[in-house]
Amino acid sequence: MIYTVCIKTNNTEILDYLLENGKKINIEGLYISKNSFKIYNNIMFHYLGQKPSYFYSSISEMLTNCIIAFYESALVRKIILSNYFYFSDSEKKAIYKNCILDLATSDSFCAKFELIFHALMNYFPGNKQMVLDGFVHFRMKPYINLLDTAVDLSVDKFLVEREYVEFVNLLKLYIDSKPSSLSLVHLIYFQEEAILLDENKSIIETSSMLNPKYLSDISFSTNDYALNTLLTLLPKQIKIHLNCDKDEFIHTLELIFGSRITFCYHCSFCEEICKAKKLTN
Repeated sequence: MIYTVCIKTNNTEILDYLLENGKKINIEGLYISKNSFKIYNNIMFHYLGQKPSYFYSSISEMLTNCIIAFYESALVRKIILSNYFYFSDSEKKAIYKNCILDLATSDSFCAKFELIFHALMNYFPGNKQMVLDGFVHFRMKPYINLLDTAVDLSVDKFLVEREYVEFVNLLKLYIDSKPSSLSLVHLIYFQEEAILLDENKSIIETSSMLNPKYLSDISFSTNDYALNTLLTLLPKQIKIHLNCDKDEFIHTLELIFGSRITFCYHCSFCEEICKAKKLTN
């Protein structure tokens, strides 16, 4: 018995892709041909064998990769232009870039691959012919919905990042316009815990310095109160004794306070803090 799949498309890159990757399918009894008709070019896959399910599975796997490679980018752009037309061109580009990166992660790739693959397997073997453009746009609603959700999440991420940048810039303007009340503050940072000390190395109680007007809806980390205290005191210099890798909180301090920040990694004070931490853990 002969099993046939005919893919119709006029995209020359897709035609070349299907021919090249069809030849890589390792199935005995598989024959590939290309024909040009009045409306479409056709790639024909004929199978003479006893494993039709393996044949359809192999074709579906190849077509799944083809759809992701040649259609996904355009589909994402279309969703952004349709649902978020009110963003500027640069904002749309940023959202698009974030979305494409998120869709390339292993979890996202597996999810979309499965949706496309099952849509193709459900289409075959009941249909021998497929207009590829029509199939992508009208027979893969679950996949389109996944892309829709991915775009929405990328927009949310973009808005949070934009608010973050705006808030940081406002704080930078604020600290440049106000006088400092301290010459130096030591910040001991160890495993996401921030401890503030004055120039005499006496602990500064962050809770007593609470001034909500310096806080944002954005949560930088568990050290928001430490940030608030630094914004209240506005020291001329912040010496960070860093006993771990830099994280979001430390990067945020660098963005806000700029040249006021210096780092210390191996001074005697750092060693004392490390020893004290080890004794208390």
